[in-house]
Amino acid sequence: MTGRRRWSTEEILDTAAELLRTSDAESFSVRKLAAALGTDSSSLYRHFRNKTELLRAVADRILLAAMDGYRPEGDWRQRVTALALHLREAFGEQPQLAAVWGRYGSGGTGSRLVMEELLQALRASGLPDEEVPVRYHRIVILLAALIASEAGISTITPKEYEQGMEQFRVAVLGADPERFPALAHFARDIRPLGADRRAGFEEILAAQLAYIEAQIP
Repeated sequence: MTGRRRWSTEEILDTAAELLRTSDAESFSVRKLAAALGTDSSSLYRHFRNKTELLRAVADRILLAAMDGYRPEGDWRQRVTALALHLREAFGEQPQLAAVWGRYGSGGTGSRLVMEELLQALRASGLPDEEVPVRYHRIVILLAALIASEAGISTITPKEYEQGMEQFRVAVLGADPERFPALAHFARDIRPLGADRRAGFEEILAAQLAYIEAQIP
């Protein structure tokens, strides 16, 4: 009688990532992953102590993918912007894990590569060394929030999207001008949250970078 197959860490992460393409991080479980691999949960706990550690490892692989092929070019602002767009694109392919990255972070190689590039770019800006960690922290908060927000929208079904759009049209175009005068005035120009996401992402990031530039001696 042959024993059960021993799965490698990479194979476990591959299967976890595939499961997360069709579900969310909240409903994901080690038990479901074990079932997909045809094994028991205890065998997976030899690789990861708990679900959170496993999710962090999958999220770190997305950071690694984002850094694969990335080459720092241009001045510090161009480097930060390019890095941010790489992260946005990478999590756009696995939106369920964007919230995991923002909530838990990761101490893996992918995370360290992102941190190193961002810190180097900020240091190249001319900021005093004591200011670099502070500005790094603010940028990471901003990126995690923007990417998680965008990912949340991208995971809804077409039916849910249409229902949301209908509610948006009713709420905005049907606003009572006496009670909501500003909303009624701008109603036809107000865009839903899901519109122009990339433009909004770049503009908000650019505003943060402009603020940093203003702090450079």
